[in-house]
Amino acid sequence: MVPPYPSTCANQSREKLNFLTTRAGYRYATSVGGTLTGRGGNLIIVDDPIKPEDALSEARRSAVNEWFDRTLYSRLDDKRNDTIVLIMQRLHVEDLAGYVTQKEPWVDLRLPAIAEVEQTVALGPDEHYTRKVGEVLHEAREPKEVLDQLKVALGSFNFSAQYQQCPIPLEGEIIHWDWFRFYDELPCRVAGDRIVQSWDTASKAEEISDYSVGTTWLVKGNDYYLLDVLRKRLTYPDLKRQIIDHACRFSVNEIIIEDKGSGTALIQDLGNENIGGVPYPIAFQPETDKVTRMHAQSARIEAGHVYLPLRAEWLEDFRTELLQFPKGRYDDQVDSLSQFLNWVEERNGGRWWVEPLEL
Repeated sequence: MVPPYPSTCANQSREKLNFLTTRAGYRYATSVGGTLTGRGGNLIIVDDPIKPEDALSEARRSAVNEWFDRTLYSRLDDKRNDTIVLIMQRLHVEDLAGYVTQKEPWVDLRLPAIAEVEQTVALGPDEHYTRKVGEVLHEAREPKEVLDQLKVALGSFNFSAQYQQCPIPLEGEIIHWDWFRFYDELPCRVAGDRIVQSWDTASKAEEISDYSVGTTWLVKGNDYYLLDVLRKRLTYPDLKRQIIDHACRFSVNEIIIEDKGSGTALIQDLGNENIGGVPYPIAFQPETDKVTRMHAQSARIEAGHVYLPLRAEWLEDFRTELLQFPKGRYDDQVDSLSQFLNWVEERNGGRWWVEPLEL
């Protein structure tokens, strides 16, 4: 690119937007929503099309998306070979990046501040870089401890979108956050109450890259209080020890384990060893997919029967995964939740009642 040729345009502010090159090409700049009448291009670059403060406005998101469809999209000179490049931080599930990728395939380069999965990035011809799980993007500028502080300061919603490039729908995809009730202090346990643990384990007994999740519940009649969430990457021996320790710590009455992968081995081992304080595990065999299972249990949550603590160190991560589901990277905590609620339904013979919420 070279300095602009003299322009006959009298308006100096517009003069800065139109640069000519020595090969008779040009670069033209305009704002989102601006006019492009009579113009085309071989390379169109869209850079940060919406402000963070505008991303939560449906009207402003729609205006950007409609401008892209009606004005920008048709401006490529050669529709087969020319390119549109979209550069932006993710701000909402329906921002421009989310909008266009739902309509057609795009080459997607997502660089989260903290790698969530192993990722191989092309750097050039025959040159690649592989990021390991947990690796930060720029250690010198934003080390892990700084990113952890930012997550606390910004909250999971903003951090997941702006730093991890994975926006969370504020209202939730399947489960809405305002459906839950919250407790500050647990009610007193009485006769008939049960403590139940629901375990969703890594897919293979030797697997260490996937998370295993155990949720602990107090069952009081038709109400369910989430007491604890354990979410870790564990080898099989460590996972087995954690299940035993948690069972003893909470004096559980039932342990539910999904009967697949490492869960099958756990059910057999724990059942055969007859460990004191650890009840015989209940094998759970899902008959439908993850999304269908969660949909089926959503009414129980919406009816106000599921209680969460007002404060817990694991609460924000639980919230993030739940509201991202089924579009999020992980669903282990969701599976543990739906598995528990499914067990409750089967235990009650498919019968449960809904009490009206107090207004």
